[in-house]
Amino acid sequence: MSGPLRKLSEREEARQMISIHGGISGFAACLDLISQQLTVIQSRSQLLLTLSTLTLTITGFSGPQIARTNLFARSCIVLGISFVLLSTVLILLSSLHVKWVTQFAGENEETTLTEIICYRNRKTAFYFWELFLIVIGLSSYVISLVTYLLVTRL
Repeated sequence: MSGPLRKLSEREEARQMISIHGGISGFAACLDLISQQLTVIQSRSQLLLTLSTLTLTITGFSGPQIARTNLFARSCIVLGISFVLLSTVLILLSSLHVKWVTQFAGENEETTLTEIICYRNRKTAFYFWELFLIVIGLSSYVISLVTYLLVTRL
């Protein structure tokens, strides 16, 4: 039985990737793998952007009616829209910002790969913040909707 797994540092991950792909001659395969990982982040961020766009659009139609329910519903919908909008801005400025893996140039392949891994990790961290913000926003929006449904006679 082995011990607990630990997270590799960026440099250790670069070394491991190069080793797995047959040394420096496998550098192109390493770049391809990192490019695929960046595509996953990009796709998930686009999904969040679609979700936030739908939320903001629906709020344009139902928001005024929900806001008339009471102060609590109004506060929740304002909070919800604010967090969804904040998430949207973060998505546009961070995760959807493009920097090509071919724009990175270190002193050698390992350094270059380490820099790209650091870039990927920053994008991943931004993605989690975007997700966190949109979850708060959507939760607040749903709370305002539930309040509307409980208070209003349909």
